[in-house]
Amino acid sequence: MIFRSILFLSILAAALSGQTTPAPTVRIKTTVGDIDVLLLPGSAPKTVENFLKYMNKKAYDNSVFHRSVAGFIVQSGGFQATLPNLPAIAADPPVLNEYRESNLRGTVAMAKLGDDPNSATNQWFFNLSDKNAGILNGQNGGFTVFGRIVDSASLAVMDKLAAVPVPSPGPIASPFNEIPLQNYTGTLTTANLIVVNSITVVPTAPAPTISENGIQTAGAFGGYKVAAPGSFLEIYGSNLSESTRGWTESDFTNNIAPTNLDGVSVTVGGQRAFVNFVSPTQVNVQVPATVSLNPSLSVVLTYLGQTTGAVPIGVKLLSGGLLAPASFNVGGKQYVYAVKASNNLPVSNGSIVGVANGPALPGETLLFYGSGFGGMTPFSIPAAGQVVQALGTLAYPVTFKFGGIDAAVAFQGLIPGYVGLYQFNVVVPPDAPSGDLALELTQNNQPIAQTLFLPVKR
Repeated sequence: MIFRSILFLSILAAALSGQTTPAPTVRIKTTVGDIDVLLLPGSAPKTVENFLKYMNKKAYDNSVFHRSVAGFIVQSGGFQATLPNLPAIAADPPVLNEYRESNLRGTVAMAKLGDDPNSATNQWFFNLSDKNAGILNGQNGGFTVFGRIVDSASLAVMDKLAAVPVPSPGPIASPFNEIPLQNYTGTLTTANLIVVNSITVVPTAPAPTISENGIQTAGAFGGYKVAAPGSFLEIYGSNLSESTRGWTESDFTNNIAPTNLDGVSVTVGGQRAFVNFVSPTQVNVQVPATVSLNPSLSVVLTYLGQTTGAVPIGVKLLSGGLLAPASFNVGGKQYVYAVKASNNLPVSNGSIVGVANGPALPGETLLFYGSGFGGMTPFSIPAAGQVVQALGTLAYPVTFKFGGIDAAVAFQGLIPGYVGLYQFNVVVPPDAPSGDLALELTQNNQPIAQTLFLPVKR
């Protein structure tokens, strides 16, 4: 009885502490490049075990991609790349269907017989399009996704593989009538085949760790410890990524920002954040617009299957900050970044290194930039995760004062062509005095938590 109690307590402690075996990442080496895939034992444990069993006995080495359907799937795992017959790989007993994850672009799923949900053995395929979810999620019990491509370089190899032409008519009958062949001119040779040379587990890197107090909103926009939906977060730690880069246009799908960048993903309150920048010691993400308002939401970072502990951050309705980079801090005085609408030159009193002297003038319009100012009117304009396509205005307007004097705001809202970046067109009060004027902002009857200055010259 004592024995069983101790065992139960040890299992319970592990469960409560969130200890899990890191999900492995495998490297599929093909004749057109390498594809790294994070396996998902949490969603499909038996299927992952089945796949690794074939991999460990090298059944997939020198196998052929025998089926390619444009814009749909590319399939392998069933046949050896040995001509003339492409012999079948010996199949073990089928694995039970474990459909849980959606068949989205870049996922890896098991193939099976058309009339039996539990018939998957050794054949698997890449999903080439998000549209597959509408077809495969509800068909034949749902197709079991057991892996996900981890980075854009691997996705590019998948797309390169998918671009290999399928001759019509092909040189071999079914089940090879949709086989992709490179440089095929009418005589089939081994060089025409797209081959899986090997599949191996990628050595596990040190686990990512978020530093104590290592999360804040973007430093150049205030660096707060409390965010808002749509705020950008800076996450500091170690082993957060091996690469260093920001998102690019190629990482977006239909104007939607990526939630995985080079194998790095982040959740805020259990929802996937949009990954803007990755590096070994810093990752920047945008908080989803749909997170709940809570003084303590968990932030969790995952890199190549290894997950950090949860670190809390507060989220409230509004947490706006204006762009005021560290380079604009002179002698402890933080100047705001503003540009003149007339010539797009930054405002400066000449004390900021690299910025020409050009103070603001009474009556001229200045452009300010911000983050974390909340939703828009109309509501359809996205506050997070999507390139803005239309003009609107802030749901909660912001007021400006220069040195205590009210300023007219001609425009305030998200900028089309950007993700989560706000612009404010503000007229310097005609009666503003000369000097470094304190800039006061109020939104929803609350002052913005920045102390900022703007040089003005009459």
